[in-house]
Amino acid sequence: MGYGNIDSGAALAAAALLAFFGFVLAVGFYVLSALFLSKIFDKAGVQGRWRAWVPVYNFMVFSKLGDLSPWLILYAIGASIILGWVPVIGQIILLLPLLVTLLAAWRVGLKLQKEAVWLILYFFLSIVWLGINAYDRSRWNTAIPAAPWVGNALLADRTVWEGVPAQAPVGGYPANPVTNPGFPTPPPGYTAPPAPPAGYTPPPAPEPPITQPPATEPPAPEPPAPEEPPAPDAPKP
Repeated sequence: MGYGNIDSGAALAAAALLAFFGFVLAVGFYVLSALFLSKIFDKAGVQGRWRAWVPVYNFMVFSKLGDLSPWLILYAIGASIILGWVPVIGQIILLLPLLVTLLAAWRVGLKLQKEAVWLILYFFLSIVWLGINAYDRSRWNTAIPAAPWVGNALLADRTVWEGVPAQAPVGGYPANPVTNPGFPTPPPGYTAPPAPPAGYTPPPAPEPPITQPPATEPPAPEPPAPEEPPAPDAPKP
C-alpha cells in the first residue's frame, strides 16, 4: 500500500509539473504573439495596440488585414467546438481556424513583401513568422493583386471598423493574375491609376494624315534609230 501511494503521488506531482510548464509556455507564446501582432498592426496603420492583446479579437483584426471577413474566425471556432467531437469530420473541422489564419497570413505577407512560400514557416512556426514580419524593415503596401475571393460574399471583408484602415488600395486593386492569367504581375510598389471622373469622354482618335501619291515623271523619249549607210555603186562594165 505504501509503495502504491508513493507511486501515485509521484505521478500526480509529475503531471502537475508538466501542467505548470505547459501553462508557462502557453502564456509565453500568447505574450510573444500579442507583441508581434502589435508591431504588425502598427505597420498596417491600425490604431490602438490594445487590439493585439485581446484574445480571438486580435486574430479577427489580423483576418481583416488579410482581406478576409473577421467573422470567419468566430465561425471556425464555433464549428470546431460544436462539431469537433464528430469522428473524422470533427478532426477536419478543428483545422478550420488554422486554415483561416493561413489565408490571412498569405495576404498579410504579400503586403509585407513576402512570397507565398513563407506560409510554410507560418504553418510550422507561426511565432517565428510573426516575429520576422514584426521587426524586419518591410513596409505595408496594399497595392497588390486582389484576393481570389474578393467577390465572395462569405469570405471577403466588407466590415468597417473604426481604427482599422480599409485595405482596398487607392484606385482599386490591380488585376489578379490568378483570375486573369494573361495579365502580368505588377512590380512591388505599383499603384493602379485613378479611375476617370464620371461623365468623362475620351477625345477622338486623331485621323491619319493624308499622303499624296508620288508624282509620276513622263517617259524618256526613245533614241533615234541609226541610219543605214548607202549601198555602194555597182561596177561599170
